[in-house]
Amino acid sequence: VSIWTRDIKLTKKQLLKLYKNRINGRIKGSFINAKKQQEERIRKTLELHSIGMREVGKLSKRDRFMVGIAYYSGEGTKGDRNCGFANSDPRLIKFMTSWFKEFCKVPNSKLRGSLWIHENLNKLKAERFWSNLTKIPLSQFQKTYVVQNKTKKIRKNIHEYGVFSIRFTDATIHRKLMGWIKGILKMSWYNN
Repeated sequence: VSIWTRDIKLTKKQLLKLYKNRINGRIKGSFINAKKQQEERIRKTLELHSIGMREVGKLSKRDRFMVGIAYYSGEGTKGDRNCGFANSDPRLIKFMTSWFKEFCKVPNSKLRGSLWIHENLNKLKAERFWSNLTKIPLSQFQKTYVVQNKTKKIRKNIHEYGVFSIRFTDATIHRKLMGWIKGILKMSWYNN
């Protein structure tokens, strides 16, 4: 074919059209390739989530006890007497609310809720959300802390319901919690 067409002279308009088609083809190919890579990443992520969930399996009471201690050691209040756990993830807050009731024997009447939220979010909606999730009545919520947005910076991670903290005061429970944490750290695999 090149021998038959080598003497054909193309106009500037024809050359420009071929050039644009080539560029558009590259761009289209890039988009198609990026979309395929994205779909593959999503598929692989879902597969790995599924594998991870199967590997964890059903948690025993002992497993839940140990997980709660680990969560508390990372996100729990360490000051004497005051117990509390703060997070923006509703699943963690729900887990720890149940954990305090089951393993620390804290009655719902002793639990307090505390909310930290940005001024541009709906405070009342957030308070109701956390109250429904934890079963802590709004009357047991401490004053909500509303954060003033000081900059025009656009935040990537907006926590629609803010950061919630479950709190209660009990020196005996707090000291026992600190003992559980020390027990895990003292007996853990990396100390052997």
